[in-house]
Amino acid sequence: MITKKTLLIIIPCKDEEACLETTKDTLSGILEDLKKKNLVSRSSTLCFIDDGSTDDTWSMILGWKKLGIFGVKLSRNFGHQNALMSGLSHFVGYADVFITIDADLQDDPLKIEDFILKYLEGMEIVYGVREAREYDTFFKKTSALFFYKFQKLLGINSIENHADYRLLSKRAVSNLLKFKEPNIFLRGIVPMLGYKSSVVKYRRNERLAGQTKYPFFKMLAFALDGITSFSMRPLRAITLIGFLVFLFSLAGIGWVLFQKFFGYTSEGWSSMMLSFYLATGIQMISLGIIGEYVGKTFQQTKYRPNFIIEETIE
Repeated sequence: MITKKTLLIIIPCKDEEACLETTKDTLSGILEDLKKKNLVSRSSTLCFIDDGSTDDTWSMILGWKKLGIFGVKLSRNFGHQNALMSGLSHFVGYADVFITIDADLQDDPLKIEDFILKYLEGMEIVYGVREAREYDTFFKKTSALFFYKFQKLLGINSIENHADYRLLSKRAVSNLLKFKEPNIFLRGIVPMLGYKSSVVKYRRNERLAGQTKYPFFKMLAFALDGITSFSMRPLRAITLIGFLVFLFSLAGIGWVLFQKFFGYTSEGWSSMMLSFYLATGIQMISLGIIGEYVGKTFQQTKYRPNFIIEETIE
């Protein structure tokens, strides 16, 4: 059995001062327990990523330097996914295994030991999968379920009810860092690595404190990024819709000619306007979808960095 590997737990933070002390104490206690059981090495530690916080998040992280806790301060808010990537890329040479978990600890941290046991069994990727979400609103649960089902419909390989609570081996992280797209979507990229993987199921907890960092419109933008970054099917759907509209148009032309030749013609303002609005709506939706793909291509060609590190603690 492979034992005493160095574990680094990466925690992205954005204005989390209200819950950060509890998060640090909880995760430090779990990590200390793993060390006592000889499941991880004594050099294992926590790493907090400050993703452009405007409160005292970074000051709190700085105060924990003497405890051997690592930290990364980004120069501004680059987003949750880029915050995770900044920690993984900066500390890839430090640890043998990495676990990412959000600072609100809604994803059950007590399951970290199960993650490590799966890793010691030979798994290089372990996904945390939510089997119960009592503290999520009905809308959030329903929209999340729809999103996962829609992803599968579009041919995107993702783990249902998995967010960003996962374990990655050093080899998995090293290959993950080869993905350079600007709109990073880890829930779609990690399964593409193809390494031996497993699942740990847990019940989602209530948020420790503060407010969610993913309100409706931010969730919608995140979902749209995930879909357009991994599937060409929306573009193909436009072609299919266009073809169907063309067929309906031919049928409509045939009906109009029938009416004319057999003397059934009458004023058709309503049908004309409805057809006009339908065609215009389809065109606008199609242009929007195409625009999403063109915009992503534009962003990719600029080669701008996905994040900028201002300061580190290690």
